[in-house]
Amino acid sequence: MDNARYTAALHAMQSGVAMEMNHNPAPTAPKHLRVGINAAMVDHSALATLLIAKGVFTQDEYVAALAEAMEREKGRYEAHLSALLGTKVTLV
Repeated sequence: MDNARYTAALHAMQSGVAMEMNHNPAPTAPKHLRVGINAAMVDHSALATLLIAKGVFTQDEYVAALAEAMEREKGRYEAHLSALLGTKVTLV
């Protein structure tokens, strides 16, 4: 199920963010982080809602694409942290 894939990858990426914060907390300063998150959430929601309503793709296709994108983000954090720490990092 794509929802489970998305949730698993999201949790792993969240662990990667927490690890990175220990090395460079500046990008996660509260106001900087909150404004960016809110803007991205609104932009993303509006676009996805519009495209689904227009029949460009289905809700199921959208969820599958979200899962794939989050798995890529998880991989990006694994690569970054592996390089930073000098050892292979696998986020779960």
